[in-house]
Amino acid sequence: MTAAPARSWRPIAAVSVTLVLWASAFVAIRHLGKDFTPGSLSLGRLLVGALALGLVAAPKLKGVPRLTPREWASVAAIGVLWFGVYNVALNEGEHHVDAGTASMLLQVSPILIAVLAALFLGEKFTTYLAVGLALAFSGVVLIGTADSGSGGSRDILGVVLCLVAAAVYSVSVILQKPLVARLPAVHIVWLACTIGAISCLPFAGQLVDDTLTAPASSIVWVVYLGVFPTAIAFTTYAYALRHMSASSLGVTTYLVPPITIVMGLVFLSEAPPTIAYAGGALALLGVAVARRKPKAAAAGLDTPLVPHGGSTTEPSETLTT
Repeated sequence: MTAAPARSWRPIAAVSVTLVLWASAFVAIRHLGKDFTPGSLSLGRLLVGALALGLVAAPKLKGVPRLTPREWASVAAIGVLWFGVYNVALNEGEHHVDAGTASMLLQVSPILIAVLAALFLGEKFTTYLAVGLALAFSGVVLIGTADSGSGGSRDILGVVLCLVAAAVYSVSVILQKPLVARLPAVHIVWLACTIGAISCLPFAGQLVDDTLTAPASSIVWVVYLGVFPTAIAFTTYAYALRHMSASSLGVTTYLVPPITIVMGLVFLSEAPPTIAYAGGALALLGVAVARRKPKAAAAGLDTPLVPHGGSTTEPSETLTT
């Protein structure tokens, strides 16, 4: 009689932990910008993340099917794009825009995924998707033309880099779909994270230099990024997904930008420019509209990779950090 209530709150607690950790990643990246270059921060985070994920995945390797050469090629592409290019682009982007703005821009990835699914996976390009795409693009334009909170100047570069991060993540989701249909998601993420770390090895010299000069607190934050928003948030999201519907769980990712903005105010004393809030709301509205599609159509693409978060869910219900 007492076990049922305990089980009922655990998924909610798990997804709450995930959202807070995802939001904190944007703030941590912004904070570390003064001590680590985008490349060195990417490598440091990925090395820690690969080790932490390996501790979870390695004991479960027995019985996991072997990857075919084509699957290895897909995993390699995901590792380079999602973990390598994505992290470097986002880290550099947050040199130019605040954490809250970056989190809002990354929310356009679900629409990009839906567009790519229509182009390459035979998904139907619906009227809702077209309208949502137009709304989200309008929101991005508003964010891009907003004055930055630091000096009143417009910094389009940061917006473009965040959109690059969203784009390469979206491509990775499409590549990943057939993989998680046959293989455990945690192993795919672990392998991709490891490959991403390898792709960032050219930044090893920068990582050594930055680590030697950075304060101990910043080094701790790099480890935090690898362990918490990457490995732990992945595990808690996967747990929540096993006990909640993908649709219900996916809606909660809309809470990440508000949480990020609050954290940015508390820990960094910065917030997005006023007009960026309108742009972010418009982009989120576009995502919500684009998600309105027949259930039968949505069922065909319901297993994308959730970066630093979870197992599998619908493509329009994911967020990268």
